[in-house]
Amino acid sequence: MTVPRCAVLDDYQGVALTSADWSVLDGKVDVEVFREHIADPDELVAGLAGREIVVLMRERTPFPREILERLPDLRLLVTTGMRNASVDMAAAAERGVVVCGTGGLSTSTAELTWALITGLARGIVVENTALRGNGPWQQTVGADLAGATLGVLGLGRIGSLVAKVGLAFGMDVLAWSTNLTADAAAAAGVRLAESKAQLCATADFLTIHLVLSDRTRGLVDADDLALMKPTAYLVNTSRGPIVDQDALVAALRAGRIAGAGLDVYDVEPLPADHPYRSLPTVLATPHLGYVTRGGYEIFWREVVEDIAAHVAGSPVRVIT
Repeated sequence: MTVPRCAVLDDYQGVALTSADWSVLDGKVDVEVFREHIADPDELVAGLAGREIVVLMRERTPFPREILERLPDLRLLVTTGMRNASVDMAAAAERGVVVCGTGGLSTSTAELTWALITGLARGIVVENTALRGNGPWQQTVGADLAGATLGVLGLGRIGSLVAKVGLAFGMDVLAWSTNLTADAAAAAGVRLAESKAQLCATADFLTIHLVLSDRTRGLVDADDLALMKPTAYLVNTSRGPIVDQDALVAALRAGRIAGAGLDVYDVEPLPADHPYRSLPTVLATPHLGYVTRGGYEIFWREVVEDIAAHVAGSPVRVIT
């Protein structure tokens, strides 16, 4: 009997098969790993023809309706994490494609958030670049974290972890989201901002920790950026489209804010000619928030478990 074919997409670092024990699938599933991102829809469909199982690493490759409709053999779509905004769930359900996910870590994104905040505050990239190139000795004057105001937009699992570190630094921590209450903010040891506008106007560092949805897309817009202090920094390790990209580029070019720390973008990988690659006040990383050994071990172990369960006809971690 022919075994089902499985494609693992976007394994950029080539670690999918070494981050978990795939031997349980030997002889049961034919697994092929794709390390290079396939952006062209026709090329993607051709590469996935005849595959019953496809594994997605987060939202690196979108699966909208027009892709799903061209993959008649697809039966199982596994995504790392239990949420993937780039998959058309309704279209998958209509076509009988089961979408399942895995666990993950919240701590890794919170840690990267602080790498960006501290990197911006102390001019790490500028100073390190100068030192490596025998440039000027000391060019920047750092921003103090102690006594500064940290604005947290979204006080969920990750936002709460980020807020806790801010408190440890001696920062005044304010938080806001549409449904956040004063009691919930107080339980996390922080204060509730009266509004999004107050949060933006008050924060010395504004960090975003919201789920991308129709409600949050473009939530931070030109008006919000105009409210920010010229000495303030914006940090986004959540999802790129939560911030109006054009408005942020304009604000950075005009020097209306001091800078931005970004790990997420409207289009990923970030196009080679994108302004974020060259703006001097941007500290950018290639969506590394979830990319740690511990996180990957959870991702790939549970990917294997999901595939094994599917092949055995057992329940999988279905995303609803």
